[in-house]
Formats: sequence, structure tokens, C-alpha cells
Amino acid sequence: MRIGIHTSIAGDIAQSLEIAHGLGANALQIFSASPRMWHVGSSSPMKSIGAGPGRERFAPTEMARFRARREELKLGPLVIHANYLINLASPDRVLRVRSIQAFHDELIRAVALGADYLVVHPGSGRGAHAREAVESVAQSLHQAARGMKLGGLRILLENTAGQGTVLGSTFSELKFILDLCPDLPTGVCIDTAHMFAAGFNIREPEGLEKTLQAIQSTVSLARIFIIHCNDSKTPLGSRVDRHEHIGKGKIGLEAFRRILNHPMLAPAAAGQEKEPATGGVGRAFILETPIDKPGDDLRNVRTLWKLAGKPAPMDFIGAARDGFRIRPSRRKKLAARKSSAKKRSAGKRAAANKRKR
Repeated sequence: MRIGIHTSIAGDIAQSLEIAHGLGANALQIFSASPRMWHVGSSSPMKSIGAGPGRERFAPTEMARFRARREELKLGPLVIHANYLINLASPDRVLRVRSIQAFHDELIRAVALGADYLVVHPGSGRGAHAREAVESVAQSLHQAARGMKLGGLRILLENTAGQGTVLGSTFSELKFILDLCPDLPTGVCIDTAHMFAAGFNIREPEGLEKTLQAIQSTVSLARIFIIHCNDSKTPLGSRVDRHEHIGKGKIGLEAFRRILNHPMLAPAAAGQEKEPATGGVGRAFILETPIDKPGDDLRNVRTLWKLAGKPAPMDFIGAARDGFRIRPSRRKKLAARKSSAKKRSAGKRAAANKRKR
């Protein structure tokens, strides 16, 4: 079984691997750049792959180190989530062209990092006819991938909560897009919080069975490669996407126990399980839960393993102590501050003792 979590690449992309591994995950998801900016800033000396700003954020040495360390830790699959600003369905020509270019850049970075999956939201038609909107998504995917060698990378469309004119809240819409892209390596990422908010009652056993049957009769369960495991802050059918800690929201612990152990969602059932050096590119359950206090990430990862009835690959390590994401530079500063505080305290005690004498 593959259980992962979304981790930060701030400071050093390889640190995201250490965080995921330290939390007891054996898979992970990252952003390859800022998810809410069009232009990517460089965090290190950069040699671009392809022309244009922001196409390649990481130096070749960084990427090589990342791939090598991932292989050592046997973390997989590696999932990259695309920029939130990308709207492949937009009827606005300027925004759509910008989105296609941004997604092209996402593909470049994903291939360079050796990612298995690139997850993207279908987007919003914003007034356009639904059929035109889904056709726009398919056309945009083709334009973004034109001329590229994607290797083992697969593009995954993520289901949505269905707020406003956002596409992808029904599996039939996702199937329509996939059917228009037979020449591209595609699949689906399903998000539990999104399904619940869209009206799929996965909280109840009968509702989960109906949902899985709906998936099977449209996109097919064999094309579900990633399951985002998130509880929901909002009620069934709210159409509002708000993630919550596992067991703390409207979906509940028992629902996740059923999801994690359902035979129709096992990798072997879909014939997806593979075990390359990186640890597998089959189906994985990935957490995108919030961090409200130190330890939240660790608690959510451990909760999934416990609900799945399986031991975590390993316990947490210092790099991810209590699940709180602390960069190495930050840890050094905190250690230095603690040491200085101890010295000051010792100095004050010595001065006080001297005055007493």
C-alpha cells in the first residue's frame, strides 16, 4: 500500500523527500513551483531547459540529487500538483494561452524531476457551454504537450467540488475530456472532500458503493491512479471545497477505513501495482490536510496507516519531528537561539549567586 502526503519544497526540494519519509509516508506530492503565481522565481543558480521564464526552477544538480535520494528512500509514486491559476477551459483567449504555457512548463518540470503523475484541475468555462468548455480542456492539454516526450509521466484530471462553473464535479465530464485525449497518457485523481462536497455520499457504506459504481461505469476504476484523502469541513453537497483532518470532518474515520480497505480500490484490482527502484507507481492515497498545529501531518499519516490496518514503513525522524515542517536552516537558528538563552540564564544565575555572597 502507498500512503503519501503533500510536502513543501521551500528552501531545498530534496528536503520534501526527507519530510515525507520522516513522517512515515512512502509516497509524496509536491508543487514544482509557487501554486499561486504565474512566474516562477529561482531558488538557486539555474540552467533553463527550454526558453522562457520559469520553465525550469531547479538546477540540474538539484534535480539529479532529488532523483537519486528518492530512489534511495524508495518513495513513490511522486505526484506533482499543477498551479492553481491554470484554467485550461477558459473562454478568455489571453488566460487560456497563459494557462497552456504554464501547464507546458509544469510538464517540463515534472519530466525533469522524474514525476509519475501531474495532477491538474480541469478549470472553469465561466459562461461557455459545458461541451465547449470540456473540449477546450482537451485541446489545451494537447497544445501543452505538443512535441514533448513525457516518458513515464501521466496527466491526471482531478475531480472538483463543483463550485460555480468549475468543471469536473461529475465523472461523466472527466470521461468526456479523457475520451478526447486518446493519444495522451491520462488518468484521474479523485479527492474525497471534493466528491463529498459534490454530493457523493461516501460517508455511508451504500453511498460509497454507488460512488465506486459511478466511477466504474464512466472513467473506470482502472484509471484512478491517485486518491486525495481529505476529510471535509463542509456538509454533503455543499459545493464548497474545504479540507479537514482525517476523522475531524463531515466524512469521518469509519468512511476512510472503508475507502482504504475497499477491494475495488486496491492497486492489484486495477492491475496498477509496480515496484521499480523508486518504490512503485501504482495507486496511492495522498493527504492534503491542513496544518493547524505542530504534529498535524504526522497524526494524519499515522491515522491513515492505522485505518488501513498496516504498520507505517517507519517512525518519524528529527527532520520532521512532530510532523512540523522545519527547514534545516531554521532548525540551526532555533538551536542557536536555545543555546544563547541557556547561556544568558546561566549568566544571570551566576550573577545572582555572586550578589548573595
